[in-house]
Amino acid sequence: MLDYAAFPKERQALIKQILLDSGRVVCNELAAQLKVSEHTIRRDLHELSKKGVCKKVYGGAVIALPEAGDISGRRDLNRDKKSSIAHKCAQLVKHGSCIFIDSGTTNLAIADALPADMALTVVTNSAEIAVILLKKPLFEVIMLGGQIQRASGGCVGTSAVTQLKGVMFDQGFIGGCAMAPETGLTGFDYADCEFKKAIIGQCNETLVGLTADKIPAVARYVVADSSQIDVMVVEENISREYYSAFREHDIRIYTV
Repeated sequence: MLDYAAFPKERQALIKQILLDSGRVVCNELAAQLKVSEHTIRRDLHELSKKGVCKKVYGGAVIALPEAGDISGRRDLNRDKKSSIAHKCAQLVKHGSCIFIDSGTTNLAIADALPADMALTVVTNSAEIAVILLKKPLFEVIMLGGQIQRASGGCVGTSAVTQLKGVMFDQGFIGGCAMAPETGLTGFDYADCEFKKAIIGQCNETLVGLTADKIPAVARYVVADSSQIDVMVVEENISREYYSAFREHDIRIYTV
C-alpha cells in the first residue's frame, strides 16, 4: 500500500477523487484512512481549494461546482429528472394561493407542471415562465420587470426587488446552483443570489427542487442557510447521510 504521508501529490489526487465520488470529505475520517495527521489533511484541502476543487467547511470540505453557463445551455440537461422533481413540487401547491416561481430550468419545469384547473396567483421574474403560466386560464400572472439577466433568464435588478417587496407569498420556489448541509443553498451570480434572498424574505414557505448533481456541492455566493429552507424536492438516490443532515435543519424532504 502506498505511504500517503510521504507522497503529497498522490494523497491530494486521492482526496480529489473522493470528493468527485462522494461530494464531501471529513478531515478526521481522511486522516485515519490515509494514516496522516488532521493538520496534513487540512493543508491538502487548502491546496485543493486554491485550485477550485473544493470549498473548505467546518470539519472538512465540499466539492465546488463549475459555473453552468447561460440558461439556454442548461435547458435540456437532466430534463427527465427535472420533470419528475417539478411534478412533485406542483403537488405541494395549494388551490387559491399566491406563489413565486424563480428563474431557472427546474422552475421552468415546475411552471409547466402546475395543473391548469387550479386557481393561483403566480409571480415570476422569468419571461419564459410567464409565457407558460399565461397558457393556464385560471392563473393570475404577475411579471416582475427590469433588465433580463442573460445567465439566469430572469430580472434581478432594483426594479424587480422593489416590486417584489409589495407581495407576500404563501410559497416561493427558489432556484439554486448547489446545496450542502454545511453551506446551504448557493449560486454563482452575486446579483441573482441577492435577489433570491429578497424572495425568501417575502415567503411563508421556501421550497427548492434540486437534481442529485447539485448535492452536496457549493457555488460562490450564499443564497440561504439550510435552516432557511423549508422544503427540498430531490432525487431518491440522495444518500441517507445527506438526508439526515438536511433533516437536522428541519427541512422537509420529498424524493422522486
